[in-house]
Amino acid sequence: MLILRLLRSALAESVRTGALRVTFANGEAFEVGDGSGAPVAVRFTDARAPWALLFDPELRTGELFTDGRLVMDEGSVYDFLHLVLRHGEEARVSVWIQALDRLREGLVRLSRGNDARRARANVTHHYDLDDRLYALFLDPEWQYSCAYFEHPGQDLAQAQVAKMRHIAGKLRLGGGERVLDIGCGWGGMACYLAQTAGAGEVLGVTLSDEQIRGARERAASRGLDDRVSFELQDYRAAPGQFDRIVSVGMFEHVGRAHYGAFFRTCRERLAPDGVMLLHTIGVSDGPSLTNPWITRYIFPGGHLPALSEIVTAVERAGLMITDVEVLRLHYAETLKAWRSAFMARRAQAVSLLGERFCRMWEYYLSMSETAFRCEGVVVYQLQLCRRVDAAPITRDYMAAAEERLRAAPAR
Repeated sequence: MLILRLLRSALAESVRTGALRVTFANGEAFEVGDGSGAPVAVRFTDARAPWALLFDPELRTGELFTDGRLVMDEGSVYDFLHLVLRHGEEARVSVWIQALDRLREGLVRLSRGNDARRARANVTHHYDLDDRLYALFLDPEWQYSCAYFEHPGQDLAQAQVAKMRHIAGKLRLGGGERVLDIGCGWGGMACYLAQTAGAGEVLGVTLSDEQIRGARERAASRGLDDRVSFELQDYRAAPGQFDRIVSVGMFEHVGRAHYGAFFRTCRERLAPDGVMLLHTIGVSDGPSLTNPWITRYIFPGGHLPALSEIVTAVERAGLMITDVEVLRLHYAETLKAWRSAFMARRAQAVSLLGERFCRMWEYYLSMSETAFRCEGVVVYQLQLCRRVDAAPITRDYMAAAEERLRAAPAR
């Protein structure tokens, strides 16, 4: 069978170690790998599915799994993805896949990008699903971004508080500063900055109806209404100037065409002696196309930037990069914790959004984790200023601030 020979050859390029068994709808099968480790077995449920996987694996693998046309007989879809991708740097990329990537790259560049209307629609697509879904796997502070694991074995809740503490240390808070939180999520960061880190006033902006509702409820429940506010507003429309700006897990949604506008807006909103902290997913191997399955089904309009793309836009906007940190496997561990919690409560997720959605969500969490473990996806934290003297010239103050915050009571 031709497809069997072609697919076996393609998978053998990637699966150098481990044991993978692939079974076709007619019962024919093949195995690749050296037979080591726990076996992984996948099965196609129709004759067209393997052709789809062969010719467009980045897009079709997720579609096939979501539609139930690619099923797991042994192991999980995470096990399958990790097995195929962990030797990705050694695998030869076919001429066809390279051409397909170039075509997609051209189409992305021709798109209109994320103007304010489209940005709102893109946010709604993902973040306004149902807060009961996010309650199944997020930590108590509802931090839907990379945690900061200070030591092995630290649980997710502790690591998310550590992330907020780590960011607050870089923001140099404690003097009643006015803060803008761009992409504030469900308000956990904004509340932490006011309640624990010493910010005087925090304005959080988001385009999600579900998030704005949750953020306002969080601030009210902690008695922070007079110091923390939230607006359903595009970042480009936020008024005034701020002593500090923080943006966590939002820049991925801006889109390459709008990087210049984003950083120009930040410069205009940042006080001359102010400090900004940008926390964003990115790629470590240069500008590239973001996974097409993710941008079609999970984060439409999104793009994972290379550091070079960020730096160019920052420089052109008249901002200065005063500190850079690369968080590597922290997000892989975060996603592992989310996936574990989601799968433990999968039945509840099915009752909320259905079986097909849950297969899609399992694939999203699994594929994202493998991207951080195997494909050079990282998190960048950049401290930005307008003036050269806006931040101390050594990094000691960051660690000192984190230690103070570790023992700080809520204000």
